Amino acid sequence: MKVRNANIGKSFPMRSHDLDKRVDELEAEITALRERTMLPPIGIRRRATMTIGSLPLYEISIGSDPGRRQLRGRARGVIAIGDIAFGVLAIGGYARGIIAIGGLATGIFSFGGLSVGFLGAFGGLAIGSLAIGGVSAGGVAVGGTAAGYYACGAASAGLYAISTTYSAPEAVTLFRQFGLGGLCDAR
Repeated sequence: MKVRNANIGKSFPMRSHDLDKRVDELEAEITALRERTMLPPIGIRRRATMTIGSLPLYEISIGSDPGRRQLRGRARGVIAIGDIAFGVLAIGGYARGIIAIGGLATGIFSFGGLSVGFLGAFGGLAIGSLAIGGVSAGGVAVGGTAAGYYACGAASAGLYAISTTYSAPEAVTLFRQFGLGGLCDAR
């Protein structure tokens, strides 16, 4: 058998053994590529044996698990870390707990992109009793845009507000007590 060399324009002899070996190598590469692209990456699953009540001390569940038919990891524990996390301390894409940290975080205290907290919310969009973020809404709200009973921001609305155009003396006093006087003094 002769194989034509495209670079030179001449043909050269190739042994069938070499050709078979090269075909096997290429088939192995194709199989490896198919496996990588068709199956999602395998995730991480860890769980503590110690429990508090019915919850494990910690659970980590990140990424997909085809064996369990899960596209996202769901963690539930006192400390929960996962794509979706529920716990006393929850950290994840969607986190729900007493202290929640994540892209979408809900809890007593929450920190995240969209943060909803009963007592405190801190994030890009924060909603809570005390809300601090780019856009914030709550009883006491601080942010670029803020709405609340007490509000401080470039564009703010509230019963007692500090904005670029108006400054309520009651709001100035409250924000100074919270240590936010530098942010919220009359502009």
